[in-house]
Amino acid sequence: MNKPTFYLLGLLLSLASCTQRQPATADAPATPFSQPTTGAAPSNLSGLAVATFAGGCFWCEEEVFEELRGVQQVVSGYAGGPEQNPTYEQVGSGATGHAESIEVYYDPQQVSYQTLLDVFFEAAHDPTTLNRQGPDAGAQYRSVAFYRTPEERQLIEATIRRVNESKHYPNPIVTQVTAFTRFWPAEDYHQGYYRLHPDDSYIRSVSEPKVAKFRQKFADKLKK
Repeated sequence: MNKPTFYLLGLLLSLASCTQRQPATADAPATPFSQPTTGAAPSNLSGLAVATFAGGCFWCEEEVFEELRGVQQVVSGYAGGPEQNPTYEQVGSGATGHAESIEVYYDPQQVSYQTLLDVFFEAAHDPTTLNRQGPDAGAQYRSVAFYRTPEERQLIEATIRRVNESKHYPNPIVTQVTAFTRFWPAEDYHQGYYRLHPDDSYIRSVSEPKVAKFRQKFADKLKK
């Protein structure tokens, strides 16, 4: 590859970065799986459990888990930093210590926490790249599995060992295993973004291939 071509490709990847993306405003029809959600937790939490993950741009992560059978709602937001009420711009600057994250509200009678971990580590993102997911670079895009109980921590660590031993990836997993403290919902325009803006250039070039990979690998776990 000649230098001008290589430079152009690098520039295009840089422009596609989550830190540079300008969220669209026009709405589009939702996918058949379900309607986009708001940034609030479900009004009825009876029987639901919650899990929190960070794996790069939350537009894609949210959609992956929304399509998983047994998941009632997914909220995009920020976790892992000390700043209170962080904004998208603040988190995107890397100054707050937060990572773009999702909270997954799920029915443990329909889907197990282990299945959520399998999706997170094997299909939702690349857990082997430190502070980077594709074109998105910075600690705000780091891979984190937040645990709420000792049992969840054990399951996370066991899953990491299993995936590493299976050589699913050529490189070892670098996901942080961190105690959950606080989750801040992102601004409303980020919620359900993948479904509302299917023609967004970032969605088409970065998010869609990830979602397609998940659908193929976990076809038997999808909502009908």
